[in-house]
Amino acid sequence: MGFPFKPSRLAALAAGAALTLGLGACSSGAEPLAKPSPGSPGTGAPLVVGSANFPESQILADIYSGALNAAGISASTKPNIGSREVYVRALQDGSIDLVPDYSGNLLRYVDKNATAVSAEDVMKDLPGKLPQGLKVLNASTAEDKDSIVVTEATAAKYGLKTLADLGKVCDKITLGMPPEAQGRPQGLPGLKAKYGCVPGQFLPFSDGGGPVTVKALLDDKIQAADVFTTSPLIAQNHLLTLEDPANNFAAQQVVPLVRTDRVDSKAAEVLNKVSASLTTGDLVKLNDQVSGSSKQNPEDAAAAWLKDKGLTQ
Repeated sequence: MGFPFKPSRLAALAAGAALTLGLGACSSGAEPLAKPSPGSPGTGAPLVVGSANFPESQILADIYSGALNAAGISASTKPNIGSREVYVRALQDGSIDLVPDYSGNLLRYVDKNATAVSAEDVMKDLPGKLPQGLKVLNASTAEDKDSIVVTEATAAKYGLKTLADLGKVCDKITLGMPPEAQGRPQGLPGLKAKYGCVPGQFLPFSDGGGPVTVKALLDDKIQAADVFTTSPLIAQNHLLTLEDPANNFAAQQVVPLVRTDRVDSKAAEVLNKVSASLTTGDLVKLNDQVSGSSKQNPEDAAAAWLKDKGLTQ
């Protein structure tokens, strides 16, 4: 979506949710990236798959690592590295060799002036903006992006299906979003510019679209809320996600970000097969398994997913 790097999602997901207004997965005010360090691991060393500091990223890292190992390519994981600023530099200095990322927020990290929002346009612009020595492989259809959700009762009361519908009655509702949404392009400014949506009241929530935000929605303290699309809380509470026809929230496809000198064509083929199999529904299910009541180990959840998709024996 469009907010700074997702660190707050760790607490939100651990509490049984997953997510904060795309402000989470990106860092729009990034400093220019340094050139890759020549001190990368030796050619024969196992690939190191890093992850950011929230459960979904760790699950994806375990999926990448498991698929590579199953294909005879030695790989290990280095989880919970931190925000995008941290793991991009880890890639550049050779501490890790690849990491799962999100297309729209990665583009805004490397190009603070980026305007692309559709999946096609984001992936068209992204490769040419990356630092020397890094590249992205095929993007998955799976996305973890911001969305505005409402209860069934609110949708019925105002006839809501899209954000354009919300714009017509926005002055009558209270909107809950992360504090950063007040100034971010895809927050309140974007909703106003693209849908004429100026909420009657704005309430900031810092739990990343998690249980506190959703409870406020269910209690009708707010009538619309920003929740990430892979949050199990959407289905669990029968919330409705409003369509975003004007693409206020940029595409956030899961995509492997890799070092070009470490990930060869064989490894890239394996990772591209993973991307071809991964869906947004899979992310929702995996998040629920790991961060929901069952508290499954990310590595075990990843292993089961790989087997189910026929990517391991």
